[in-house]
Amino acid sequence: MITVKNEGIILEKTNLKFENKGVLNPACIQVDDITHMFYRAVNHNNISSIGYCQLKDNKVVKRLKEPVLFPEYEYEKMGVEDPRIVFLDGIYYLFYTAYDGRNALIAYATSKDIVHFAKQGLISPKISYDEAEDIFRESKVRKRYSMFEMFYKERAGKDILLWEKDAALFPQKFNRRFALLHRILPGIQIIYFNNFSELTKDRWRDYLKNLGDFVVLDPLFWFENRNVGGGCPPIETKDGWLIIYHAVEDTPLGKIYHASAALLDLKNPLKV
Repeated sequence: MITVKNEGIILEKTNLKFENKGVLNPACIQVDDITHMFYRAVNHNNISSIGYCQLKDNKVVKRLKEPVLFPEYEYEKMGVEDPRIVFLDGIYYLFYTAYDGRNALIAYATSKDIVHFAKQGLISPKISYDEAEDIFRESKVRKRYSMFEMFYKERAGKDILLWEKDAALFPQKFNRRFALLHRILPGIQIIYFNNFSELTKDRWRDYLKNLGDFVVLDPLFWFENRNVGGGCPPIETKDGWLIIYHAVEDTPLGKIYHASAALLDLKNPLKV
């Protein structure tokens, strides 16, 4: 059992144009005695950007009046959402969901000083659910993966791309390879790669054919009967990699989100 202490509200919306509707879903990383928080900021047009503040002893000591990342490209024109940040090999990797009003895809930015970030573009599989349907038939995934394929095709058309969110990098490499947690509904998966340029459409297509071999968590319990998705990046402990994830319960009144946790093997994080 994990003990959770409620520390109250840390951050609230302001009257600034980029965050006048709400702030949520932050990514945090500690450097010395300062916690750097990158948070999703939503404006009254329901378009998200990434805000930034610094915390010390759970108190805000610095907060920027402009977002550090905001929509610039067509693929993210309706929102830059839900950041996750990791420091690895001298580089800060900040992953986020790029939303164009129809497709939700994974993008990332990098920094060496945690102040200036350069966007590196999309890394999601640019594969439609219509194409993925045939691939899923060959893979070892549960039928529930096809259920979400039908859901999104009915909602947005058969050419909608795989709905990809919740990407988080492990803060260390495995056999010199990056390990990225990501979420193709309804589960959480891992993809390994040597460098980000490998994540081409062909690589993703081959990966999806064997997706069942890379599933970390699939919905199992009553409180996650719809889907699961990653939260913060994995945390290394002596007993394994701790992952905090969100679990979604489908009810007659709508979706209910729960927070849950799992422990993954230190050497082979595919093993729960």
